[in-house]
Amino acid sequence: MGRVTDRVCLVTGAARGIGRAIGEALLAEGASVCFADLDGDKAARVADAASAKADGRGGNAMGIAVDVRERDQVREMIARTVERFGRLDVKFNNAGVNKPMRFMDVDESNWNFIMGVNGLGCLIGIQEAARQMIAQGGGGKIVNTASVASRQGFDNVAPYCASKWAVVSLTQSAARDLARHNITVTGFAPGVVATEMWEEVDRDLMEIGAAERPGQAMEEFSANILRGRVAVPGDITGTTTFLASRDSDYMTGQIVMIDGGMTLV
Repeated sequence: MGRVTDRVCLVTGAARGIGRAIGEALLAEGASVCFADLDGDKAARVADAASAKADGRGGNAMGIAVDVRERDQVREMIARTVERFGRLDVKFNNAGVNKPMRFMDVDESNWNFIMGVNGLGCLIGIQEAARQMIAQGGGGKIVNTASVASRQGFDNVAPYCASKWAVVSLTQSAARDLARHNITVTGFAPGVVATEMWEEVDRDLMEIGAAERPGQAMEEFSANILRGRVAVPGDITGTTTFLASRDSDYMTGQIVMIDGGMTLV
């Protein structure tokens, strides 16, 4: 019997990378999962593939399009999840973006884009998930994706760092406010993870002259990882499934570092 059997989970940013791995791991452990992403067609394909892979041994899956910055879309995503599966037990606010830019070149467009998805999107996601959980009764779990960049600032990605510090603050504030409703709010902070997003960051850093060759950025960021290698999405999902399970019922307001010892705090 899986750790999240019969739980209904919703994961944003789930068409690729960490989000996809989170959803697939939850599905394999018995949860029903909504894979949500800005690319709704890809989210649907990922959900179908995950269901086929589970082959009846896991839960059920669906895919849906959502822009996490748009409250009406977030409400619709939650409503459709509840319509399909009956309730919402766990919400992962995982959708995130980055667009490296030298600090002195950061402009309003870059700032608003990153903060809109990573900051405002997290706030809206927490609020709307909590409203559903309060209305249905029985509590729930909200899990937010932070980053090692929520613990210290890095050059060339200042808005991303600021947005992930915002995720930590939102996690703590929401945990305090929602405890009376039996809703826990936690988060996890990945380090360097080999995903499509890191490939994009690598290309962007080369474009602004902050890296000279492909792979340089990942090598430099990961040089001090105590585990001696970059992570893959599967390194993250043991913790995320734990945060979605009853095993973490006494945790709230905490951010779990999953960075291989890159940042010791």
